[in-house]
Amino acid sequence: MTIPDLLLESFRRNGRVNQALLAALAPADLTLSDGRGGWTVGQHLGHLAYFRPGWLSLISPADAQGLPEVVSGDWQHFELSADLPTLAGAFRLGDEAALRAVQTALEEGRTFPDPHGEGTYQAHPAHFLQHIIVHDSHHRGQVMGLLRQGGRSAEDMDQLDSPLWAIWRE
Repeated sequence: MTIPDLLLESFRRNGRVNQALLAALAPADLTLSDGRGGWTVGQHLGHLAYFRPGWLSLISPADAQGLPEVVSGDWQHFELSADLPTLAGAFRLGDEAALRAVQTALEEGRTFPDPHGEGTYQAHPAHFLQHIIVHDSHHRGQVMGLLRQGGRSAEDMDQLDSPLWAIWRE
């Protein structure tokens, strides 16, 4: 397998991990918070789902069109406005759109616009996929911590965590 193929496989596995996590959650889990003003589980997940169309609207607007809106408010103060099935669909559609945008940029031999003047995705369009993987991993860790703080037992956490890691061991 080539390195580009491995990146695509990693991106797809990241999507599967997100879907497995969402499938393991109950609606009540979305309201769990640290009790100190941090984001709820729902806000972390909404932020992740919104990350895709948010960035796509800047770097590949055509690919952002029609993606579901799952949060309400502004980028600093927002709430999840979707249920778990809608959220799962938003992740799936967002991943498809991100992959399509990257593949199109590669086929056309171009990078993405640099909306913030920071060199974002200028070396290679696939950096957007890497950014999604790293960003998702960061917030999934926070979600797992909130689930643990919310009262999930060590056994419950193992039952949740094991299938997620199994995807990376294939």
